[in-house]
Amino acid sequence: MGGIARLLPNRRDYTELRSSWRRDVLAGVTVAVVALPLALAFGLSSGVGAAAGLITAVVAGLVAAVFGGSHVQVSGPTGAMAVVLAPVVVQFGLASVALVTVLAGLLVFAAGLTGLGRAVTFIPWPVIEGFTLGIAAIIFLQQVPAAFAHGALAGTRTLPAAWTAVTNADWASAAKTLGVVTLVAVLMVILPRLHRGIPESLTAVIVATMAVAALGISVATIGELPSHLPAPVLPHVDTGAMRTLVGAAMAIAALAAIESLLSARVAATMASTGPYDPDRELVGQGLASIASGAFGGMPATGAIARTAVNVRSGARTRVSAIVHSLVLLSVVYLATGPVSAIPLSALAGVLMVTSFRMISAGTVRKILRSTRSDALTFILTAVITVCFDLVEAVEIGIVVAAFFALRAVARRSSVVREDLPDPYRPGDEQIALLRLDGAMFFGVAERISNAIVDADHPHTSVVIIRMSQLGMLDATGAHTLAQISTELEARGITVIIKGVQGEHMDLLTNVGVFETLRHENHLLDTLDEAICHARTHVARQPH
Repeated sequence: MGGIARLLPNRRDYTELRSSWRRDVLAGVTVAVVALPLALAFGLSSGVGAAAGLITAVVAGLVAAVFGGSHVQVSGPTGAMAVVLAPVVVQFGLASVALVTVLAGLLVFAAGLTGLGRAVTFIPWPVIEGFTLGIAAIIFLQQVPAAFAHGALAGTRTLPAAWTAVTNADWASAAKTLGVVTLVAVLMVILPRLHRGIPESLTAVIVATMAVAALGISVATIGELPSHLPAPVLPHVDTGAMRTLVGAAMAIAALAAIESLLSARVAATMASTGPYDPDRELVGQGLASIASGAFGGMPATGAIARTAVNVRSGARTRVSAIVHSLVLLSVVYLATGPVSAIPLSALAGVLMVTSFRMISAGTVRKILRSTRSDALTFILTAVITVCFDLVEAVEIGIVVAAFFALRAVARRSSVVREDLPDPYRPGDEQIALLRLDGAMFFGVAERISNAIVDADHPHTSVVIIRMSQLGMLDATGAHTLAQISTELEARGITVIIKGVQGEHMDLLTNVGVFETLRHENHLLDTLDEAICHARTHVARQPH
């Protein structure tokens, strides 16, 4: 019960509210201004529509703020989620979005209840940054058709669709939309330099919309938006559809969990509001996606850019994220008319600039200058993200990183043949004293065999294996050790094991390593005892 209570809202979430409510309210309004054009744009780019993006920002943002594990996290539709959701919409249709959103939310919720929130710490940094770079490239490429007034063909991958839009552009129409994109991009770059307090994305969209209306330029706009929130309805569950959508829901859930936890971790380093609870964060994000699906929205995650704006604006409690959702809710009821007139190309410009801001040139340089394996992992993850599939990119990136990490650990593992301490005694040349360093992997077995019998030691009758310096041992390594011991004993070579660490004792016992020894006295604690015992065996050897 105590563990469950930790995952629920409590009074401690608002301990600083009395002193910080003014800053929280101001931060919430500021974030809402930033979030409005992004919510509309990400809804459009995902294929579910601008209305779904706005609904997600309102509903999911509110639920995640109350139930999430971070005091300053802001949640809603994000670029990464739009990229993952777009092919689902193409393949299964708009009717599938509600069901896959609720399914993904249930999976994320279950991950939080089962304590999987800390698993994100196992994702290597080059994989995360490669994934981010790939996402940024996809977001930019997704906007190319809108920028060139060219409708993207359903089912076409992002890169070919962007290429087709450029090569087959109707330049009479494209000149108008490119002009809008350029105006938005220039404003978003210049306005922060004039004054950091100006909400550049919203201001740029407003200016572009007014310019299009004033000049009578004919470009595609967002179109009609709902003037109220729809009533919540749980999606119809079709068993056949459920089977096909489970895979998509798992991919979306994985992305939602990873992105939300990464965003919360970044927020914890930026704000002095204390650490976040990763398991509670997953519970909150899961509930947020369930609620979003019920209201007709899309899957939600923690949004790093909006969370950063929230922290920089002085937010201290969850009230700021709650205010952000309430301000966006007021837009739904009071301002859908003006919002519906926003040109699609203006939102494309916002996302293009956003995609560049997602990339840190300094971070890219650091990774490329670090190690060859990390640089390769980073590049491979980014390329697979752009060319193939996002979740596959993370999976392959983790596998590649794990391979390089395993290889590095294996290289640091060594089998060293040591000289016996002086004074020399006749027969000592028949004793092989081997020290295992680092980690015991299957790849170490051949090194042990080579170290036992070599050109300088053609006759070995006793092998002492020193394990006091062994840092890591797994079941594979223990099984390998048992095989080596069995093989040596079968060849008439006595095996003595010295200095087994307490943490390895149970594993070696369960795998049967000690059963392979000729006698229980061949498991010793000190080197002097091991050498003394080995010499008694050599003395018994016929000369």
